[in-house]
Amino acid sequence: MTVRILDAGPLTTVQDLGRPGHLRYGIPPSGPLDRESFRLANRLVGNADGAAALECTYMGPRFQVDRPCAIAVTGAAAPVTVNGVEAPRWTTLVLRAGDTVRVGAPRAGVLSYVAFSGGLDVPLVLGSRSTYARGRLGGLEGRALRPGDVLRVPDGPPPVVRALAPPPPVGGEAETRVRVVLGPQADRFTDEGLRTLLGSAYEMTRESDRMGARLHGPRIAHARGHDIVSDGIALGSIQVPGDGQPIVLLVDRQSTGGYTKVATVCSFDIGRLGQVKPGRKVVFTAVSVAEAHRLLRESDALLDGLLREETA
Repeated sequence: MTVRILDAGPLTTVQDLGRPGHLRYGIPPSGPLDRESFRLANRLVGNADGAAALECTYMGPRFQVDRPCAIAVTGAAAPVTVNGVEAPRWTTLVLRAGDTVRVGAPRAGVLSYVAFSGGLDVPLVLGSRSTYARGRLGGLEGRALRPGDVLRVPDGPPPVVRALAPPPPVGGEAETRVRVVLGPQADRFTDEGLRTLLGSAYEMTRESDRMGARLHGPRIAHARGHDIVSDGIALGSIQVPGDGQPIVLLVDRQSTGGYTKVATVCSFDIGRLGQVKPGRKVVFTAVSVAEAHRLLRESDALLDGLLREETA
């Protein structure tokens, strides 16, 4: 089966769960920003969690399938139509040959995910099908999709209609709460700087991308300068350069950096952060390492419960 891209949207890429293990060589893991929505899209069409699917930023694509198949659209609250007729998100949609699907601009959130039964068959690069566009690596020729592109979809399992109750929209709130663990260089900031980080609302800027979320708000004060000897950057690290404005490093981040890192966004809140539109506000809340572990277990259990629910 093939999927023909009629309109691509501003940034639609092929992603799977990423290519870990290569950051030491300067190659980021990539993969979806909102892993939970990505995994649920795949589960709704009977795929393994890591099957390749589409990540759509802002306006999604318009595409046509040439054979019957099943798809699911999750993530941002974007309208979906099949042959011009409104269709639900967070459910299995069974398509016929020749059907045309459109994923529109989200009313809330930024990122939509489109999974196809059988997954998307693009070449593996370093063990992953994820697109790293800055490095022209993976996906379809290492780039975002364009009109006229054709994607191959292997035969998938027979379609079984599944549905989930759509979760509350993320990213549409006036303020999105994101939980962090302070460090690894929290001691390089003044007490007032830490209070500013945790007591202020920071605006998501238009300069944000898959490499990093650039935020704007009250200046976070350093105690002993903003430069350090470059060290490794984890997913969610919050760098604060000399201007005192936080940058949260994301899935296409660089390997190392020489700016102080005041805190690290918890992995289970990366998707929430990725769904925040420019102009909306982010509020940081500090948790301990032990609390972060507990919250991660709860988040995983909740997701697994949803997955069991949709297969029941």
